[in-house]
Amino acid sequence: MKKTGKSTFFIVVAFIALFAVSSVFGIDKIFGDKRTTYVKGVDDIRLGIDIKGGVDVTFGPAGEYDADLAQLDAATAIIKTRLSSLGITDNEVYSDEKSDRIIVRFPWQVGETDFDPESAVKELGEMAELTFRKGTDTTTDENGNTVPSGEIVLVGDDIEKAERQFRQDNDGKNYEYTVGLQLTKEGSDKFAAATAELSGSDTPISIWMDNTMISAPTVKNTITGGQAEISGNFDADSSKKLADQINSGALPFKMETKSFRTISPTMGEGSLDAILLAALIAFIFIAIYMIFLYRLPGFVAVIALCGQVAGSIAAITGWFGFMNGSTLTIPGIAGIILAVGMGVDANIITGERIKEELRTGKSLDAAIKIAYKRAFSAILDGNITNVIIAVILMGAFGVPDSFFSKILNKTIFFAFGATAEGVVYSFGFTLLAGVICNFIFGVFASRLMVTSLSKFKCFKNRKLYGGDEK
Repeated sequence: MKKTGKSTFFIVVAFIALFAVSSVFGIDKIFGDKRTTYVKGVDDIRLGIDIKGGVDVTFGPAGEYDADLAQLDAATAIIKTRLSSLGITDNEVYSDEKSDRIIVRFPWQVGETDFDPESAVKELGEMAELTFRKGTDTTTDENGNTVPSGEIVLVGDDIEKAERQFRQDNDGKNYEYTVGLQLTKEGSDKFAAATAELSGSDTPISIWMDNTMISAPTVKNTITGGQAEISGNFDADSSKKLADQINSGALPFKMETKSFRTISPTMGEGSLDAILLAALIAFIFIAIYMIFLYRLPGFVAVIALCGQVAGSIAAITGWFGFMNGSTLTIPGIAGIILAVGMGVDANIITGERIKEELRTGKSLDAAIKIAYKRAFSAILDGNITNVIIAVILMGAFGVPDSFFSKILNKTIFFAFGATAEGVVYSFGFTLLAGVICNFIFGVFASRLMVTSLSKFKCFKNRKLYGGDEK
C-alpha cells in the first residue's frame, strides 16, 4: 500500500490504453504496396466457419496406394498440427478408413473477399512426400522430370515433430534460429548410422518435398538420441517455414486433393456486426451501473474491464509472442462474454467488500487493503472453476500436439482419443484467456489504481467508495 504512489494510477491507465489500442488496431508498416504487420489487430482475426464460411476438402493417398488405419491416423494428426501452426483452430479433421480419405473443414483466410477454395487448400500446405537423402544428386525419370537420386536416410514415418528453436551462437553474445527435429526410435537408429558415415565430410543430408529440395545441411558429427538440429542463416520466418514444411511432409504416404467445396456461413458477418453492437451497448450499460453503484471503484472497474477485453482480443490475434493466436467462432465470442461477466463479478465482490469495511468504521486505506485481501479468495475460487473447465475443453477438443491435449490424453482421455472440434476449443481458449486477464486487470491492476487514487486529497471522501463521510 505504501509503495503505491499517486503516479501509479496514470501509469496503469497509460499501459492499459496503449495495450488496448495496439490490440485493436495492431501495428503495421506500409511501404508502397507492401504491408508489414508487427502486431496483429482485430482486422487480422481469422473468423470461424460458423461466422464466415470456409472450405470442405477431401485428401487421399496419391495413386493406388492403400493406406491402413494407423497410417490414416498418423496423417490426420499431422494435418491437425499443420492447421494449428497456421493459427486455424476452428477446424474439423477426421478420417474414413473404408475409402482411404481424410476430410478437412476450415474457415476462410483473413482478409479474403473472393473466396477461392483452391487457394484455401494451398494455405493448408502441399502434402508432399518427405525424404532425407545422402547428397544432393539428381537424375531424370521416364517423364523427363528431375528427381533426387541419393540414398534415402529418413522418410515421413521417421519424423515425429519439427519445430522452430533458437539458441546462443558460438560467441555466446547473440541468438540464432534453428530447426529442431524429434525422430522416432527407428528413425533415430537410421539417422545415427547415416550421420556417423557422413560426419566431417562435404556430403550433406538433403531434405526433399517430392522432387524439390528444401534444405541441404552438412553433418558436423554423429547424431544419436533421436534429436537433431538444423542450423544456418535462419531468421524467425525461414526457420518456422522449414519446420512447417517438414511437419506437413511427415506423412506415411503422399497426399493429394480428391475434392473440395465451399461452406456457407450459418450466421454471416451482418449478424456478427449485430452481436458486436449489442456487446458494446451492454458494456456501456454495465459501465454506467458499476459507476453508479460503486462510484470510484466502479470507475476503476470499467477501466480494468477495457483492459480485460483488450487482453482477450490480444490472445486471439496472437499479440503475445509466446503463444499462437486462435480462430474466433461464435462459442469463442460466448467465452469472451462469460469471462467479462466473471470480471464484473470480481469487481462487484471487491466493491461490496470496500463498502462493508468502511461501514465498520475502518479508515479508507485500511478498508481498501482489507477489502482486496478478503475478496481475493472468493474471486480465486470462482475463477479457478472456469480455468479447470477451459483446460479440459482445450485438452479434449484441441489438436493432439497441444500442451493440454498431451497431458489430458495421457491421464484422462487416453481411452477415448482426442478430437479437433475447433468451435469447442475456441470457447475454452477465450474463456481461459479472459479469466487470466481478469486476474491481471480486474484484481491486480484495479487494486493499484484504487489505492493510487485514494492518495489524492480530492479522492479521500469516503462517499466516493460507498461509505459515509466521517
